[in-house]
Amino acid sequence: MSANAPNAIDVYVGSRLKARRVLLGMSQTVLGERLGITFQQIQKYEKGVNRMGASRLQAASEILGVPVSYFFEESEPTGRGVPDSELAAVTDFLATREGLALNRAFSSIRDVNVRKGLVALMKSIAEAEGPQDEARPAAAAQADRAALR
Repeated sequence: MSANAPNAIDVYVGSRLKARRVLLGMSQTVLGERLGITFQQIQKYEKGVNRMGASRLQAASEILGVPVSYFFEESEPTGRGVPDSELAAVTDFLATREGLALNRAFSSIRDVNVRKGLVALMKSIAEAEGPQDEARPAAAAQADRAALR
């Protein structure tokens, strides 16, 4: 990793910050105001460009209604987990209307076994469709983000 490349953990924490903010329908501006910082700083946190200090992470967790541990769930501390491109694709999808609707619906299911079954079903459908064109999800996400503005 180069000296200027974001740390994998900072990128992961930032992606969790963005995912929760989007799930709540909160803008970067509103979150920034509540934290006493600019929306540009929120963007830097979400991209992992800047590292969030412990006190700011605690404040963000209270505003977003999650424990601090939420930002580290399922993370790979070694940085060898999900590739940056895959993480970016997931984060982009979560920012779409479709991603938000899917996430909200899935989160409302209380039965863990039903949720696991849905994940298994979705994986099998995705495998049956075969490899995806990488440009299509990014283009679709871009169009959805534009529609949200």
